[in-house]
Amino acid sequence: MKKRRVVVIGVGNLERGDDAAGRQVARRLREAGGSDAAIFDLDGEATSILSALEMAEAAFLVDACVSGGPAGAVHRYDLAEGLPAAAHFNLSSHGFGLAEAIGLAKALGQLPRHSVAYAIEGECFEVGAPLSDAVCHAINEVAARLAEEICALEKRA
Repeated sequence: MKKRRVVVIGVGNLERGDDAAGRQVARRLREAGGSDAAIFDLDGEATSILSALEMAEAAFLVDACVSGGPAGAVHRYDLAEGLPAAAHFNLSSHGFGLAEAIGLAKALGQLPRHSVAYAIEGECFEVGAPLSDAVCHAINEVAARLAEEICALEKRA
């Protein structure tokens, strides 16, 4: 089976307001097209994240976070340097949590050398709530940044 060069994994719960941010980024990228990246829109279940990472040479993971920053703030982490603010992801409303999935992928040797996590600061995570305006803006920003990063990686291939 052929290796996928770039994988994007958007994680979140579509029913809990800003928690849908990661999945919405994945959907924006898929709609935009123009890349050979494999794009996954996942609920955060650990085995599905690990499965998506299995064939990756480079990975981008996107999720909502809560760190006390302003809603819509974007955090970018180079996972080769570790995840210094792992607590940002631990408040996930979708179970296991992205920080734990990243840790497990590292332990199993499944995390590609080039791995980046984007976290979008959420405001409202209530069931049935819509995305906040600040997070909608951040979703578009992160999708644009990812498109640029993916394009740069694909050109180097």
